[in-house]
Amino acid sequence: MFSDLSVFQLVVLLVSIILSLSIHEATHGYVAHWLGDDTAHAMGRLTLNPLKHIDIVTTVALPMFLIIAGLPPFFVAKPVPFNPERVRWGEYGAALVGVSGPLTNLLLAGVGALAFHAFGLTASPDIYNAILIFVQVNIAFFIFNMIPFPPLDGSRLLYAFAPEPLQRVMLQIEQTGFLAILVFFFFIFQFISGPIINIENSLLQFLLG
Repeated sequence: MFSDLSVFQLVVLLVSIILSLSIHEATHGYVAHWLGDDTAHAMGRLTLNPLKHIDIVTTVALPMFLIIAGLPPFFVAKPVPFNPERVRWGEYGAALVGVSGPLTNLLLAGVGALAFHAFGLTASPDIYNAILIFVQVNIAFFIFNMIPFPPLDGSRLLYAFAPEPLQRVMLQIEQTGFLAILVFFFFIFQFISGPIINIENSLLQFLLG
């Protein structure tokens, strides 16, 4: 998706990543706060300030290295903390907090698609490519984060409906943090990457036509 990019396109990609992840993470915090948990507020994470949400290694350096190396990138921001036991509606409230981030990326992709249809086809090649990259980034964030593997956001939706034995296993995986993401990306993702890419392409085609 992000191969053979020019310097300008790499800059647009970096800005799109930082902007989209910042809005994604802030939305988690705002939804958790709305549901009664003030953890994110107490830690200063109810903000769109990218400096509060990005990690220079996992959000910027690592994905850019993977892109330049021609490898599939993945993007990890600083997770917004929240206490599932403090939100209203229990596991269902926690599921709302979890899916709010990816759904925000889907909304951003939709906004980008509207801009594409309004301006992209008649704009300069740089504007055309910038809008396209922004939409692609947000589609990728939406689909990847909705995968129900802890600690990805989609796991919160699975928690709400999974039987207790499966919840215990998921909790053990989630407690390994970034290690679980690395294991998933390098050992599990290769088995589902084909369908994931097909879904991304289908959604991109649906939005951009």
